[in-house]
Amino acid sequence: MAGRQDALRVPGQLFGVLRRIRYDPVLLFFLMLIAAIGLVAGYSASEQSVVWVEKSAFRFALAFLLMLVIAQIPQRVFFAVAPWLFVSVVLMLVAVWLVGDIGKGARRWLDLGFIRFQPAEMLKIGMPMMLAWFLAKRPLPPRFLDVVVALTLLAVPTVLIVMQPDLGTAILVMMAGLFVLFFAGLSWYYVLAFVAAVSAAAPLMWFYVMHDYQKERVLTLFNPMADPLGAGYHTIQSMIAIGSGGIWGKGWLQGTQSHLNFLPEGTTDFILAVYAEEFGLMGLIILFSLYLAVIWRGLYIAAYAESVAGRLLAAAISMTFLVYVFVNAGMVIGILPVVGVPLPLMSYGGTALVTIMIALGMLMSIRTQRSFLGHER
Repeated sequence: MAGRQDALRVPGQLFGVLRRIRYDPVLLFFLMLIAAIGLVAGYSASEQSVVWVEKSAFRFALAFLLMLVIAQIPQRVFFAVAPWLFVSVVLMLVAVWLVGDIGKGARRWLDLGFIRFQPAEMLKIGMPMMLAWFLAKRPLPPRFLDVVVALTLLAVPTVLIVMQPDLGTAILVMMAGLFVLFFAGLSWYYVLAFVAAVSAAAPLMWFYVMHDYQKERVLTLFNPMADPLGAGYHTIQSMIAIGSGGIWGKGWLQGTQSHLNFLPEGTTDFILAVYAEEFGLMGLIILFSLYLAVIWRGLYIAAYAESVAGRLLAAAISMTFLVYVFVNAGMVIGILPVVGVPLPLMSYGGTALVTIMIALGMLMSIRTQRSFLGHER
């Protein structure tokens, strides 16, 4: 009798532990569906490699575990470390510029002997944390001087990342910071002035900042057929794969562009093309509906956040997630240059997956934890 009671007590204790874990079940459900689709598409893109699926599933499991661990941390901790994290990463970016490792023509990594990492990735999280911390302590909408300080905080690391050069990461960091400013109630006059300034600076960037291969990507965007076997190859093969999928797709494991090795980077940057060829327009509608559901849930969390800083950070994380999806889809279908931005929970990779899941863990923390700043609005 005692043994039976012990056997019943163990599941009860486990259920009790699970109930104490803080997470957002709606967000977790949508993310797990996307990850499942990623494994299905990746199995086909990897030439039906069970080893690839096992490695990806293991990475997903660790990433989801990391997200849940981050979700248990009170949001006051995030903002307490935000300025220290920001300053540390900026100093590491300066170190990259001075003594960083060079790989594939770019100086982006720091080698500490026991680990080699890319500091710029940390700013995808650190930048919105820093600006949310800074603006939440000031009257909103932000005043002119506060906007100038915020833009300076945004510009310094962004310029350092562009100098590496890493245009894809620079875009994501810049957009993450701008989203914080926008949701802080930034006046449309400032928005229009910023757009005008960027437009005016575009020719200068083209001639004095952008490298030849970056210019080639932009020119290829407008005419990929100019170099169909070189710079335009990725885009052309991707568009062929998407177009051949039609409405319903060719069927799982039946794609020709990837299985006949016409489509490069099928498990990473261009996995969306593999998926579109096999599952067609209807499959894309389902996938993008799931992504929109994640973004909707994130904005819902932002709307009901209990602190100003939490609200700004949650909104910025949600919209940055949208930028990931939009930029990857845009380069796959040929309306944006190829900049190496992965598709969340679909593209095979480690660093970007960790960054995304940490950000989503913060989103869950904002949903489940009490506020801390005392600036309730």
